[in-house]
Amino acid sequence: MKKIWALTGMLCLALLSHSQILKRMSDRAQRRVEYNLGKKVDKSVDDAMSGKKKPKKTTNGNSSGNGTSNGSTASGGGGSSSGPSLKSYSKFDFVPGEKVIVMEDFSQDAVGDFPGKWNTNSTGEIVTLDGQPGKWLSLSKDGVFMPEFITSLPENFTLEFELMCNPDYSFYSMPFHVYLADLKNRKEFSNYKLFGTAKREGVEFFVKPMDASLKVGETGFKIWSGGKETMKNLTKTSQFHAKTSNYVKVSMWRQKQRLRVYLNQEKVMDVPRAFDESHTYNTLLFMTGRTHSDNDRYIISNIRLAVGAPDTRHKLINEGKFVTSGILFDVNSAAIRGESYGVLKEIAGVLKENGSVKVKIVGHTDSDGDEAFNMELSKKRAEAVKAALVKEFGIDGGRMETDGKGEREPVDNKVKANNRRVEFIKL
Repeated sequence: MKKIWALTGMLCLALLSHSQILKRMSDRAQRRVEYNLGKKVDKSVDDAMSGKKKPKKTTNGNSSGNGTSNGSTASGGGGSSSGPSLKSYSKFDFVPGEKVIVMEDFSQDAVGDFPGKWNTNSTGEIVTLDGQPGKWLSLSKDGVFMPEFITSLPENFTLEFELMCNPDYSFYSMPFHVYLADLKNRKEFSNYKLFGTAKREGVEFFVKPMDASLKVGETGFKIWSGGKETMKNLTKTSQFHAKTSNYVKVSMWRQKQRLRVYLNQEKVMDVPRAFDESHTYNTLLFMTGRTHSDNDRYIISNIRLAVGAPDTRHKLINEGKFVTSGILFDVNSAAIRGESYGVLKEIAGVLKENGSVKVKIVGHTDSDGDEAFNMELSKKRAEAVKAALVKEFGIDGGRMETDGKGEREPVDNKVKANNRRVEFIKL
């Protein structure tokens, strides 16, 4: 009898141990796809980040996911736009830089890790979101976060990224900050924390998804010179509000001393003397502060840094070709994203000024996915661009031909975003 009880006990221990192992495996697997935001054990990041206006699939590319290596993103043929229409961006004059030098979508990092090419004095975690392709960096702790691979912010650049927060983000939690800094010693980046000791040099932009009224968000900026705050402003915005619109596309555009900032299609900052010509701006920093709730966090992805001011007219009329990676499309679609309006407006303006000029519009993709599919996709995207120029800007369709080259003519082996482009060739 004692042997039976002993065997029974050993069996129970074995079953308990086995169940614990299975539970740990299950928890690990669930964390990889869901990532609990602290509300309930069965609540994922998808639930906690869901908001009334969270868009689906927002970027341009031709592979599965919001991003793959070197910034490749998903796209396909046909379908209608899931994001804002071109018309809603009619006052949007943002034009992305000519050449993409950084496209950070965290595709090289494992879910659950802090990204390997970044540094921080805090912590963060790569997560995935339901309905959103690709990977995102979740930030819930007070800290400074530096992409180490960005070492120059030249006289002409554009910076874009996507930002989300949880829909119950508290007014008492801190804003999300972006610093465009002149850092003499990059090892001291953590001194830029909210109440740090840094002698700040640069431009600070911030956005908060809840103001004191709880009805809108707020945004603002500070200019720092010689460690002193020399200019600042604060304003309200409906573009980023936790309860009604917990997603925002941030676009920043430097032209020498001038800085413009857009939240979705709204221009919230246009400062002609933001940058000091005597400084060399070399560091991009993101900063978060204390949170009122353990659930409060920001999530970022699809950081796109491009350089050069496009000279559309000179390149098309005098050089015979204008090339842009700034026309964006929905994932798995040839539908043009609303934020492409500024680029299309520039091109339409050149065509209106030069009424006798005819062009061929040629679409290109990167090499991810099926070659035949990419070829068809590139043709559909060129046709979509032509249709937009006719419908939105009144350009005569007879002046435009279209074609697509698929993945056959890459121009960049490092940053695939430069291969996903549209060419306008003077005929």
